[in-house]
Amino acid sequence: MPSAPRLIKILLGIVISVALLVWLFWKVDTRALVARLADTHWGWLIISVAAALFGLWARAVRWRHLFPAGAHPTHLFNAVMIGYMGNNLLPLRAGELLRVYVVTRRGQPFWTTVTTLVVERVLDGLAIGLILALVFWSVPAPREIAWAAEIFVGVVLTCRTVLHTLTYRWPAFERRLLSVFDSMSDGLQGLRRPAQLVPTLFWSVVIWAAIIFAVWTSFKAARLELPWSAALCVLAFLGLGISLPSSPGFIGVFQAATVLALSLFGVSRVDALSFSLLLHASQFVPVTVWGLLLLVVEHVSLTDARRVGATASVSPPGPTS
Repeated sequence: MPSAPRLIKILLGIVISVALLVWLFWKVDTRALVARLADTHWGWLIISVAAALFGLWARAVRWRHLFPAGAHPTHLFNAVMIGYMGNNLLPLRAGELLRVYVVTRRGQPFWTTVTTLVVERVLDGLAIGLILALVFWSVPAPREIAWAAEIFVGVVLTCRTVLHTLTYRWPAFERRLLSVFDSMSDGLQGLRRPAQLVPTLFWSVVIWAAIIFAVWTSFKAARLELPWSAALCVLAFLGLGISLPSSPGFIGVFQAATVLALSLFGVSRVDALSFSLLLHASQFVPVTVWGLLLLVVEHVSLTDARRVGATASVSPPGPTS
């Protein structure tokens, strides 16, 4: 049974997803929506799926470069696929724990592995920020949307300030955090060495090029003639949208972010909603099926993974962890 705070987060995510779905489908002509989906160009969709899967493979390659020199992590692609499958099916992005579990059970230190994921998220956040800046520079946006992005940044900065205040007022908590960060420092070595930094940046470019191409080819699959800037806009809005609490798989949030992004290009609600469903399904289904198969191949137990997470949360690592 989840703890009360976790249960509240799960319920909040479900409420947000349901509310967004109700808003999206309110007064939408469902027959027109089905007709648009039935008119999908399947050849382009296959290319889009292949590009998205290539992006996940490139993500696994980049992940290897985030580990310290001398580390030899294995089965990283399997871990990435299992992790994304877990995010699709489990609440509170539990797939991240699955990724860590797959790697650590093959010999990598737990906190070092966790730190590499934190670095990965930072790199992705920087990429989303750059894409968002390009979108607002190149695409005329209503002031309300710009305000939403500014509010989002303000919330992030506020959270950082609150964290600093907490650690300042409770030195014991600060020392606990510092002990964790010290033990995790090995996971930051991948960004300290030029021999690892250069390939990390290279594969970051490859990853996002693959993702942009996957979205653009999805436009073709949905028979929407839109520029590359529209693909950037969709990714920027998705990057902001999935930061919100939601049900597993970002259902509702994914569709709302996509519809709002395409509204800047004059795409109708029906066309935008059908595209969002097509794009989401093309990324959700292949990754989930492949991840479930790899779950069997890796002999991963969800119970064991939860136990690892619980142990890590109550036992801060020592200097040798």
